[in-house]
Amino acid sequence: MAKRRPIAEMNVVPYIDVMLVLLVIFMITAPILTQGVKVDLPKVASEPIKTPKNELPIIVSIRATGDYVIERGRDEDQAANLEYVQRYVSKILKQQPQTQVLVRGDQSVAYGKVVSLMTTLQAAGAESVGLVTEAPEPGA
Repeated sequence: MAKRRPIAEMNVVPYIDVMLVLLVIFMITAPILTQGVKVDLPKVASEPIKTPKNELPIIVSIRATGDYVIERGRDEDQAANLEYVQRYVSKILKQQPQTQVLVRGDQSVAYGKVVSLMTTLQAAGAESVGLVTEAPEPGA
């Protein structure tokens, strides 16, 4: 009687099934996980924003304490909540749609506060929002 050799072929069908199930799961969950605020990033090095002399931009600052302050040619330094910021910016943009909207945030402020503000400004009708920064010191 002749000796039979064992068949040493690997069955890959179960692996293909698992791979297809994982592919379907990733295809479904990937669009759900990608959320964020739409930001148009510059294609070149940033330069100072030029504003017409007769038009004041709306600058919303976030203090280190997390308070929001609207700066628009006012000397007042009063904190405002997000609902007030949205109403104020919406009112200005309805009257002057070309008004620039800028965000100035303290570097110690949590990223979530900045995102909340930008979402609120977008809901108020601001199509684009600029971020105010300081130029780095020479030699730093």
